[in-house]
Amino acid sequence: MLYYDRKAPQVPRSRRSHYHGPRSAAAMARCGKTAGACPPPEEAGRGAELTVTVTGVHDGTLVAAVTGEIDLRTVRALRARLSELGRQATAGGGGRLVLDFSGVGFCDAGGLGALVGVRNELRARGGELSLARVRPQQWRLFQITGLDKVFTGYRTVAEAVAAGRTSSLS
Repeated sequence: MLYYDRKAPQVPRSRRSHYHGPRSAAAMARCGKTAGACPPPEEAGRGAELTVTVTGVHDGTLVAAVTGEIDLRTVRALRARLSELGRQATAGGGGRLVLDFSGVGFCDAGGLGALVGVRNELRARGGELSLARVRPQQWRLFQITGLDKVFTGYRTVAEAVAAGRTSSLS
């Protein structure tokens, strides 16, 4: 008898878990759950909220800290906020936007797309987007996608700001 011909062992009905929780009060009573113990389906999978906070302006460079998770649920808000900050950074012509990524726990492909879009908007206005303090596992995603050649990453925010000063002097 081959491996795939065998029947998988069955889990007793009393031990089966409920993905989103039981659907009725009777089902809750059977499995020992109380009302409100299981999150409603629309709340399942909610991660940390995303925030983008301006932390300073140094020699024409706007610095913003990004914290939370960048995923399908938060990418639109990220794109809108970064576009707004990009307009502020390039209001007087030129300008730079440095994003402190140390507080980002997760970034998916949609987040990378948002960053590329904002970078393109800034470059069209003569500005520049740089990333600082990107975690190694996230920078690996930039390397795999080839975006490490598009974005300049810095170990610290101070290095990113200083690099902007030297590029504007040359």
